[in-house]
Amino acid sequence: MPKKHRPKRRSACPLNVSLEVFGDRWSLLVVRDLMFGGHRTFKEFLDSGEKIATNVLAERLQRLEANEIIERCRDADDARKVNYALTKKGIALAPVLVEMIIWGARHEETAAPPEIIRRMVADRDGVVAEIRDQWKKDRSL
Repeated sequence: MPKKHRPKRRSACPLNVSLEVFGDRWSLLVVRDLMFGGHRTFKEFLDSGEKIATNVLAERLQRLEANEIIERCRDADDARKVNYALTKKGIALAPVLVEMIIWGARHEETAAPPEIIRRMVADRDGVVAEIRDQWKKDRSL
């Protein structure tokens, strides 16, 4: 299977590469909505609280797909409908998102429910394992 074309990077520094994949203001929010919010469709992403513009959302979905963070799949009940899912590479971002959520809640005022933050702080590994297990289950359906 041929590899997808990858964009030329400014440098091969791991932090730079990561930022080029998901370092804009929207990409990790799309991953968050998939991982924690159960969003699967373009419309569900549009309805998120941050109010992403349709053209920006379309571009971010394409970029995340090109970087193999998400994949497009046809809806099992309606082949005209496209759903999005995290890939293994996308699921591997779970510890990063958990740490960023904890950091944000610790250092800024957020709308995150305190009980969820307490659970993430107390059992980071358990929360990440639950996310991975749920996505493995979802991908096997």
